[in-house]
Amino acid sequence: MNSMTDAKRTFAAGLRARTARTLAGCAMVLGALGAQAQDVSSIVLKGKDGWLFPGWGSLTQVDRSGLDESTRLIAEAKNLLAARGVRLQVLLLPDKARFYGDRLPEGKAMSAEVQGRYALILDAFKRAGITSFDDEAVLRAVHASGKEVFYRTDQHWTQAAADATADATAAMIASEVPQLAGKPGTGMALGDMTNERRYGDLAELFLTPEERKQTGREVFAVRRQTQGQSLIDDAPSPVHITGHSMVQPYFGFPQKLSQRIDRPVSLNWKPGNVGQWAMLLEYLESPAFKAHRPQVLIWQMFEPTYTYGPQAAGQWDNASLMPAATWLERLRAALKD
Repeated sequence: MNSMTDAKRTFAAGLRARTARTLAGCAMVLGALGAQAQDVSSIVLKGKDGWLFPGWGSLTQVDRSGLDESTRLIAEAKNLLAARGVRLQVLLLPDKARFYGDRLPEGKAMSAEVQGRYALILDAFKRAGITSFDDEAVLRAVHASGKEVFYRTDQHWTQAAADATADATAAMIASEVPQLAGKPGTGMALGDMTNERRYGDLAELFLTPEERKQTGREVFAVRRQTQGQSLIDDAPSPVHITGHSMVQPYFGFPQKLSQRIDRPVSLNWKPGNVGQWAMLLEYLESPAFKAHRPQVLIWQMFEPTYTYGPQAAGQWDNASLMPAATWLERLRAALKD
């Protein structure tokens, strides 16, 4: 199946693809570390009380030049898309370690500079005229309510976090496009919640059997497909999401966003080792984009890897690597009338 598809179509496939999710998680971790992944201890941080953290992104330093360069490229994409009637909005997901600093391993902590990294990126967005919102604040409210925002042994967010972020994303869309194309009533209805008890990807992939036994399984809350709901809807989607495995249908974000905006939502995603730069090009160079330009394009990114540009060898897989100039050239070519 092409990864670029309506959220309704991908929902069933997402629930069936347990093995694919595991491999995607593996690729995301290995790809994010690339050549630095020499042993398990460099891939996974084994924290307190069985908490596990992916080992990409610095806990002590912020690459300011990389941050500025990434923002420059995003602003260029925003301007090119705007000239063709597409509003680019960036969804920046915060680092898991922000919410569970007390569970990090002994001797590991976010420096004051890294504590300010998320706000620094949002400020860069504001100065560049890039639409976004403070998802760290959204998730802190979820966490303050007593709900977890990331799974203990997994790199991914919980249903509660995905739902709250989808609500905030819908508000962000409405702030710029109050009248979405399409018919009301075409959003995705949400099914009942169900629980899966299993190991998170970090535990399943990188712990020994004895370590997994000591760490234990955890409960993943996911939504069932709504009974009788069609998984095929060829109506054009006014909103498209491009991103990595955090926005895959298994964790519920695209379905919740579709329900909130009451319109279909289309999606393309791949594991995080592919990177946000290649993912945007995949969509803009696709027949789907040529056939129908959405009103809003949500470009999902992850705070720890934000400063890695298109050429970041050792962070993205080899097929995704390219100089920034090449990325811009392909971007401009894809957006030619």
